[in-house]
Amino acid sequence: MPGPALASLRDTIARRRANACRRYRQHLQPDVLLKALRRICDQGLRELLALHPLPEQACLAALGGYGRGELYPHSDVDLLILLQRPPDARDIARIEALLAAMWDIGLAPSHAVVTPQQCLEQAAQDITTETALLESRWLAGSRLLLRHVQRQLQSQLDPRAFFLAKQAEQQQRHARLQDTPYALEPNCKESPGALRDLQVLLWMARAAGLGRTWRDIARSGLLTQAELRALSRVDQAFKRLRIELHLLTGRAEDRLLFDLQPRLAEIYGFQPTATRRASELLMQRYYWAAKVVSQLNLILMQSIEERLFPQPDQPAHMLDDDFQVHHGQLELRRPDGFQRDPSLMFVAMLHLQSRADLHGLKAGTLRALWHARRLIDADFRAEPRNRRLFLQILQQPRGIVHTLRLMNLLNLLPRYLPVFRRIVGQMQHDLFHAYTVDEHTLKVIRNLRRFTMAEHSEELSMASQLMSGFERHWLLYIAALFHDIAKGRGGNHSELGAQDALAFCQDHGLNPTDTELVVFLVRDHLTMSQVAQKKDLSDPQVIFQFLRAVGTERRLTALYLLTVADIRATSPTVWNSWKGKLLEDLYRLTLAALGGQASDGLSVLEQRKRDAAGEIRLAGLLDEAREQFWQWLDDHYFLRHDAGEIAWHTIQLYHQSHSPQPIVRIRVAGQTDAIQVLVYTPDSEGLFLRISRYFDSQAMSIQDARIYTTRHGWALDSFIVMLPAYEHAARRDPLLIESELSLALQQGQEQAGPAPSHYRDFRSRRARVFPIQPAVDLRPDDKGEDWILTLTATDRRGLLYSLAQVFERHDVTLRSAKVMTLGDRVEDVFVLAGPALEQNRNQLRFERDVRLALSQQPASN
Repeated sequence: MPGPALASLRDTIARRRANACRRYRQHLQPDVLLKALRRICDQGLRELLALHPLPEQACLAALGGYGRGELYPHSDVDLLILLQRPPDARDIARIEALLAAMWDIGLAPSHAVVTPQQCLEQAAQDITTETALLESRWLAGSRLLLRHVQRQLQSQLDPRAFFLAKQAEQQQRHARLQDTPYALEPNCKESPGALRDLQVLLWMARAAGLGRTWRDIARSGLLTQAELRALSRVDQAFKRLRIELHLLTGRAEDRLLFDLQPRLAEIYGFQPTATRRASELLMQRYYWAAKVVSQLNLILMQSIEERLFPQPDQPAHMLDDDFQVHHGQLELRRPDGFQRDPSLMFVAMLHLQSRADLHGLKAGTLRALWHARRLIDADFRAEPRNRRLFLQILQQPRGIVHTLRLMNLLNLLPRYLPVFRRIVGQMQHDLFHAYTVDEHTLKVIRNLRRFTMAEHSEELSMASQLMSGFERHWLLYIAALFHDIAKGRGGNHSELGAQDALAFCQDHGLNPTDTELVVFLVRDHLTMSQVAQKKDLSDPQVIFQFLRAVGTERRLTALYLLTVADIRATSPTVWNSWKGKLLEDLYRLTLAALGGQASDGLSVLEQRKRDAAGEIRLAGLLDEAREQFWQWLDDHYFLRHDAGEIAWHTIQLYHQSHSPQPIVRIRVAGQTDAIQVLVYTPDSEGLFLRISRYFDSQAMSIQDARIYTTRHGWALDSFIVMLPAYEHAARRDPLLIESELSLALQQGQEQAGPAPSHYRDFRSRRARVFPIQPAVDLRPDDKGEDWILTLTATDRRGLLYSLAQVFERHDVTLRSAKVMTLGDRVEDVFVLAGPALEQNRNQLRFERDVRLALSQQPASN
């Protein structure tokens, strides 16, 4: 317990801070609050030193942001205790008492205790220490001691080495934080395009002797007045955001977490619209500000670099009347070149793409390009030359993604395509996109470009093969640009995007065939994924319906390539090898159908039997044994399984067709991270319930289920299951899974594993804050034989088991299941049968119970 004096000082500091924060709510000026909190801390520390003095001849100094004169509401207090000599026992006791007292009065010190020599040695070895000391500020004790350290530090400071170290440090920090300003939960202090990117520029300028403030840097000639205004605006915007985060959470929280975004939007006064949440509007404003920081960070850092590292005089190499190459960089020959001819902005991009010897733009040209962005207006967009140049950018053999990223960063792309500007910084709360719409779009184009590169051919060999035979790759890039361009408008974004794509193609003079392809790809960019993951690919009708939608091999190939690139660009966790296999299977089956193979169900049935029989003979099984087992299987079985599965089932089960004990067999599902599980046992009530309970208890995710009962009453069920992520590196022993599942089936429901109601809530923070409203649709299939249950919901542990309980309770039989997991979102399709579904009242009860199962929340303990 602190003594009365410390308690009184603690209360005084708390009261002063509360008053400062209350005044901030009235004026909302970040710098005023940060300086007020700094003064309160300064005063509190000096009052504390009267109670707990420093060691003799020591100095107390502020470092980092506190040394700079800024203190956020819940930031640590960075302090340096400089000692004239190494501390003795008395000094150590004094320092320990002082630091303990700081905590007692409500300060959170982050401190270093060093001698001047130790301080300078650490600064020479560590760029972070050197940077913190650059902003050191005297608080108490020996001024001479601190001045000595500051003078020595300045004399040993190498501006060039400092610049290179901070530049490398920024690159490492960006890489650690996803290398994009568009993370969905950005850190307003550390993320690319955030406060740290501004501070790095000030540190570099200070080390180079160019000034300590933005105004100083402007006076040195490195900033224009327009850039100074832009920097000042975003500097204040990010400072306010960090203050609001601290005040909202009551802690040093710099991340815009999902659960904080709605409350921040309310503080800032954002109101939801018919199509967008208030938090989405807040975050779009954040991303726009982060983009300005990234733009000016790029321009100013390059300007400082050119000032610090002047190149020896050498003649420039003239490219044409408007551009030259100077020291390996592209340079405008006239400073007002873009004002004289705005088309040169696109010409500059083409030069960067066409010349491998160029490593960027000169700082002056980069700055001129950014300032000229507003020249891209309606007249510029309507100019035929500019339209040709833009298409040429997409048609170049190299540098397309880098150029589009640069054009987006400098606001050239959003100004040329106004519909693209709407999606810049547009969040997607669908629980599977991990990026804003514009960032996702550029990643799709990046993925398509990788299909053309030999160094990525092993990554997705089929996509690389198909791309190598596909003419005019650039048509795919246009489709990628427009596939999500209507997100956030309301309505069907695929249809609206197709309209925008049609207008673009017509404006840019594409021929009718190419236009039709681009429009088809944008309109149907979700179709292949939905068919592959939600439909039964062993059903010939599914393939032929998809074939009718696609029409030609070129459209099929283009749709496959766009679909793979799109899924892989949604999130690092959404794509898996099983999804890849489903898409490949759909492509190959559709291609075969295009070639006239297996034109009806009967042909497919006979072909599958022949193919399966061939595989079985290769395994050494006699035809008589095969036919003995096949007598228990009807045509429906052969139409729902491919030849490989039929052969595997037969080889595993022919000699045990009447086994009273459960038979469980496992194999790897093709070249994927999934396993295929075969369960063969006398059919019984609650069988699927027990199977799903086991999978849930082991954190295994069912991707596909095919439930079949033989003519003699045995269940022959097949599942595709994804193991937990931590199982991929060292694949779990299949024999262990086989024995565990077999034992669970024999023991019955009560001992199959822990009840899902005991599962902890493993949903992501995003899923908890922005949950999916469960959607349930139940309707008869096309033949009127079964019922199709389609549902969408937030994923959670134990979800499939909860649904299995509903099926069991309503006496509904599961025939097949297609489970599509997209991040935290599930979109599942079940084929069901049962007399209870024939009556309207029972249907309504069943749908109600399914919705309740989808809405259940796991335990939060």
